[in-house]
Amino acid sequence: MRKTHWAWICIVLCVACSSTKKSSNDQGTGGASGGGQAGASAGAGNAGTGQAGTAAVGGSGAGMSGGAGSSGASGAGTSGGAGASGTSGGAGNGGSGTSPVLGGCAIYPADNAWNTRIDDTTAFPTDPSSAAILQNISDHAQKAYEHNLHPDFGSNFGIPFAIVPETQAKVAIHFNEDPTESDPGPYPIPPGAQIEADTDGHVLVLQQGVCAVYEMGNSSFDNPGWSCGWGAKFDLSTNTPRTTPGAACPTSADAAGLSIFAGLAKYEEVAAGHINHAIRFTVRASRQAFVRPATHYASSNTDAAFPPMGMRVRLKAVPAGLTGQAKIVATALKEYGMILADNGSNWFITGAPNAGWSDDDLNQLKDIPETDFEVVKMDKIYTSTDCP
Repeated sequence: MRKTHWAWICIVLCVACSSTKKSSNDQGTGGASGGGQAGASAGAGNAGTGQAGTAAVGGSGAGMSGGAGSSGASGAGTSGGAGASGTSGGAGNGGSGTSPVLGGCAIYPADNAWNTRIDDTTAFPTDPSSAAILQNISDHAQKAYEHNLHPDFGSNFGIPFAIVPETQAKVAIHFNEDPTESDPGPYPIPPGAQIEADTDGHVLVLQQGVCAVYEMGNSSFDNPGWSCGWGAKFDLSTNTPRTTPGAACPTSADAAGLSIFAGLAKYEEVAAGHINHAIRFTVRASRQAFVRPATHYASSNTDAAFPPMGMRVRLKAVPAGLTGQAKIVATALKEYGMILADNGSNWFITGAPNAGWSDDDLNQLKDIPETDFEVVKMDKIYTSTDCP
């Protein structure tokens, strides 16, 4: 689940900022999924032909690196685009990594927070408040499984995405929640774009050529355009935080004002052997504060023991015995960590649906307890005084 006051959001991926929306007590199942892929180590992309997306080329499980994406499903109205290039296996054990690439677009610069390795504990020490924050998260669990990691994606569930060409026609977008925190339309959303199958109703579209991502939440097709709660556009070429004319710290389809797409675990990355970015996650109760790269908070809790949006958590060590896809995901959580993006169930990480996921394999992640994580030292914490 997401924000308390807000409904769900339409967002376009560009870079985020944040405002003071959603309420602190938002709860529910967290997690999203998205498509995208990183290439194999040494920068070699995977060869192969992309699978058909529901709405457009690429969809969840978009064209793999080096291959041409297939055309969209019937009614999508968009043709297939080029698949993504590969990315290298990451930089050392700390600092700027490499940019994942999808649809010919680098998913943010290499030095973007999402792409930064944080497993060097000297360069990225544990936050002094780590123990208190982790205890707070644990104290607010409502289900037994919320004391362990939980992959909220798999072979047939998660947050889908589509890839459309630069020539994709743009359509009018009607915002029925808070237009002031949304990027005005029109957006290049095809009529057949797949809507996330839960109450969040996310729609994510990566536009090739201009390399921008458009994300919507609480979305519905309103021929010939779309209606949604909020909408955001993220320019993938820059690290500059997103703002809107009506909000210095706007939200997005995520409570934290972040791009959902950037933080999704993608099957194509795992198939290539490595995830080169942080993964988004959720908690039951957050703080009325955020740290970069977030731009928005979604809570009325002011106690410093609550986790602020944008907080990064890292897996202290990859558990012995993990195999296959689960081991690759866990390695990413150690090397790049996970970034708090929304209110929802504790320790839910999100990804894009893809038939290539092995649900039994991913279920190994559910054995990783919350005590295996630590909060990475946070920089400036933004509060309501920073976002009047």
